Amino acid sequence: MYDVVALGEYLIDFLPAGRSEAGQPLFERNPGGAPVNVLAALARMGKKTAFIGKVGQDPFGEYLREVLVEQRIDVGGLVFAAHAHTTMAFVQLDDRGERSFHFCRQPGADQELRWEEIDKGLLEKTGFFHFGSISMTAEPSYSATLQAVRHAKAHGAVISYDPNLRPALWNGEAHARGAIEEGLRHADLVKISQEELLFLTGTDDLEAGAKQLAERFPALKLLLVTLGAEGTFYCRADARTGLVPAFEVRTVDTTGAGDGFFGAFLYQAAERGKALDTWDKQELEEAIVFANAAGALATTRKGAIPAMPAKEEITRLMNGM
Repeated sequence: MYDVVALGEYLIDFLPAGRSEAGQPLFERNPGGAPVNVLAALARMGKKTAFIGKVGQDPFGEYLREVLVEQRIDVGGLVFAAHAHTTMAFVQLDDRGERSFHFCRQPGADQELRWEEIDKGLLEKTGFFHFGSISMTAEPSYSATLQAVRHAKAHGAVISYDPNLRPALWNGEAHARGAIEEGLRHADLVKISQEELLFLTGTDDLEAGAKQLAERFPALKLLLVTLGAEGTFYCRADARTGLVPAFEVRTVDTTGAGDGFFGAFLYQAAERGKALDTWDKQELEEAIVFANAAGALATTRKGAIPAMPAKEEITRLMNGM
């Protein structure tokens, strides 16, 4: 039995790494992809995880498989594309560590995942099934993702979802909104940013936007809205809301912040072993404090997977050490 199985994109993030002697920008190769980042956070805290996805049959794909093995993430669901290259993302960072992306994905191997290639046993033997919207940007991965979600839910998995909006990957806002909302129809637990809340609801008012989503998507048991330095806003299915403050750290790179947060929250959910809608306020806010600490620590290092903190580091930050 797995604690968490995730499906989605797995790619190479090329991050800024200074300049060459000739003054040209240098980029450093890093493993990336939100679902894998979440699993890496969980695996670092001792949870049993597995990944479902597709990479190219090329040196980058082989490297990404090696990273999963190193991170102790089960690779049984990883398949290789013979005719599509491993997806690449070139990441630019501004003075505050905030990111912008340029994707090489026309198509990328991650978009080529088919339902027939997915190990159904992984979907049937997990407490949580996690996915995002990037695997829903094109066929056949769109249909494969939704079939996997339905299959996992039918076998008792709690469905967690991070829309992770990347406008450059969609054919316009209507395309993005339609696919993301389809994901929301199936999810028990959702994490979004304030920008994504505005995109989905037309308002950046936290209370109004969150309650709108809770009303429109009745399967949703808990919505988490990450606010960066402001903390995390939550809205439960019964419309109870709250705000949990963030931790102050010296930010270097925000690439892994959201995934570190979500991985840590799923760790707490797996540890508790009880339905999300049965948590009391103290339990929920303690879990969010833990997740906020993990997300903050992930910003103090470059990259995503390499930035995921250990449980002991999270505890030290929470205790003010």
